[in-house]
Amino acid sequence: MTTGKRENLNREVEIFLKGGFSPRYDEARLAFKSSTLWQKFRELGTEVWLDTGSIQDAEALWTREFSALTTNNTLLNREIQTGCYDSVIPEMEELLELHGDLNEKEKRLEFAFMLNAWHAMRLVERFEAYVSVEEHTDLANDVTGAVAYARRYHRLCPERFIIKMPFTPAGLLATRLASNEGLPINHTLGFSARQNYVVVRIARPAFVNVFLGRLNSFISANGLGSGRFVGEKATLASQAAVGQIRTRYGVYTRQIGASLRNGQQIADLAGLDVLTMPPKAAQEFIASSPRMEDIGDRTGREYIAEVDDHVDTASIRLDTLWDIQPELIACVDALERENLDTFGPDDLVDFFDAHGCGDVFVRWSDEERAISAAEGKIPKLSNWHDKLADGTIALDSLMNLAGLTSFATDQKAMDKRVGEVLATQPAHHI
Repeated sequence: MTTGKRENLNREVEIFLKGGFSPRYDEARLAFKSSTLWQKFRELGTEVWLDTGSIQDAEALWTREFSALTTNNTLLNREIQTGCYDSVIPEMEELLELHGDLNEKEKRLEFAFMLNAWHAMRLVERFEAYVSVEEHTDLANDVTGAVAYARRYHRLCPERFIIKMPFTPAGLLATRLASNEGLPINHTLGFSARQNYVVVRIARPAFVNVFLGRLNSFISANGLGSGRFVGEKATLASQAAVGQIRTRYGVYTRQIGASLRNGQQIADLAGLDVLTMPPKAAQEFIASSPRMEDIGDRTGREYIAEVDDHVDTASIRLDTLWDIQPELIACVDALERENLDTFGPDDLVDFFDAHGCGDVFVRWSDEERAISAAEGKIPKLSNWHDKLADGTIALDSLMNLAGLTSFATDQKAMDKRVGEVLATQPAHHI
């Protein structure tokens, strides 16, 4: 597609998506009650978000203290599979055919963009919330494409959209470019303090994450212990690292505690910059009837990760979740002296490898990606133990791969749903 045709399509898509979009800033939130419980978290400096794309689930919990909703490929796919947007998908297809000359991949990207934006706009209208919107997983390794779609998301709703980009070499470079343009980026799929140290130093996004619940699940699912406090320890270590960078470099990136599994984790992470809570965890916390005097800042706590005594934690690289090694700091120092505008994703991988940090950004083989996709969100240790033990990979990089492949699986399911809807329309398919 020529540049002129692409610009024309982008304009028409923007007009289509904005049609009927009528947010009521500073008004919609007043329809919801206030909560002294969630106000306590705000007083501790913690933003409270809900980790859901379901309007129904959010309505049951939303109070004036909540400020944002997070969506991702999995959560949006869950909404699309309900059929709630089946009627609008053919309209989107008609627009693309009328104004665009797209190949199959380009159409998938456009549908993902439009459906993400369409749903996020409904969330903004209903809750006056900031909404984290996700890009298609095909863009995880495409710097130019990721930045282009980030710009388009921002133009649609600069007042409330936060754009998610994943922890990949391309994602890091795209986050840096987008952040330099002033776009609010939620750099997602982080699993450790050291990953977020790299992101904040190099890319300076608005937010970084630790998917803490998945870390706990890795330990328990592989029979290594209960896993309690593994993710919490990693999250608080990352919060400390982000805070130190904030003080030293004036970079105001905020730490998100994500992938919470239960209500107790909400109490255990009070004081964190941001907690994004699945409705089930939020409901469980409310049902526990916590006393106000028991809710306090936990960011200085030294949680002990519950791993069985017989486990050789060095062999599974558990320390990579919370330790920031001197060689990594030296690597980032050296990287900051480079002209990053000339770097591509492979250059970044080569740089980390040359500086003794090759386990941060791993060149995964097609076979390894296939194994990860078959495993789902939680890796099976037996498939990866040897590479962990010899230092070829690290636990945080392995969890990142699992996160990417699981999101890609859900993205494919959403793409398939769009194709099935269009298959019922005469002469329409993707």
